[in-house]
Amino acid sequence: MTVAWLFPGQGSQSVGMGRDILDASPAARAVFERADAALADVWQGGGRLSKLVLEGPEEVLTLTANAQPALVATSCAILEAIRERVPDASPAFAAGHSLGEYSALVAAEALMLEDALRLVRSRGQAMQAAVAAGTGAMSAIMGVDAARLGALCSQAVEGHPDEVVAPANFNAPGQIVVAGHAGAVARLGELVAAEKGRAIALKVSAPFHCALMAPAARVLQAALDGLTLAEARFPVVANFDARPNRDPSRAKELLVRQVDGAVRWDETIRLMAASGVTHALEIGPGKVLAGLVKRIAKEIRVLSVNDAATLAQVPAFLTSGAHGVAGANGAERPG
Repeated sequence: MTVAWLFPGQGSQSVGMGRDILDASPAARAVFERADAALADVWQGGGRLSKLVLEGPEEVLTLTANAQPALVATSCAILEAIRERVPDASPAFAAGHSLGEYSALVAAEALMLEDALRLVRSRGQAMQAAVAAGTGAMSAIMGVDAARLGALCSQAVEGHPDEVVAPANFNAPGQIVVAGHAGAVARLGELVAAEKGRAIALKVSAPFHCALMAPAARVLQAALDGLTLAEARFPVVANFDARPNRDPSRAKELLVRQVDGAVRWDETIRLMAASGVTHALEIGPGKVLAGLVKRIAKEIRVLSVNDAATLAQVPAFLTSGAHGVAGANGAERPG
């Protein structure tokens, strides 16, 4: 058995996520105590990240600058609950979808939890501020292969030299998310429809993982310059190039390039399958990554660990090879 750990990205958040695991696990609660302390200056006047996660309101939790630290804290809390039950648990690889790459680096002890939370708070603020509201858009494209979609993106900006649209998330066969200027994304949707494909508009606050995020990448670069990362205990497969990495200086570069570069999730899972991964834990809210893995590499069994019931299944899953819980096949998480 060869195991991978997978961490979800923005869009998986919901009020109350991880509540019963926090109730049952001292290790998980300790993560949120550290998170509250790390971000104490953000929520002044008695507010706390843990309170926002558990009580909402949803419209505040879903703000990019709040959702990102909330998801990292929740995923890392669930991971510590897993380690509490299976102290020797360790994967051959870890990976996270977009934002989830930070959780993966914390899991690999390359990045301190507190540093990760402060980074993603700044990252979320910078991504939101990079593009004026209404300027950008994202759509999930179904039924068009990557090569043809690239050509259609070029066609969509012909005559519009100041606009961009490009693949942002290579999620799974037949599902690619695009991002760019709203007009270019709309024109691309018409071109896709003319070729019998589908373009589904995504409800997002900004066009993530495209050239419009370059200002946010510069903000993140400056924040990372002041941090020291450690060599990862196990390889973390990066979003930007879908290659395993343990080198801390390379990890910094990959995090910066991820902001305005495409997420290569399809390649990430194929690499893991080719490297012999047979089982994966999806560690964090939701089940979307399990659904994507099922579409990319059906031979990999996945258990989505997001509540007390699925947490209880982890020891048997890691010892007996029991089938995991598959997730929905929705569009994963642009941020």
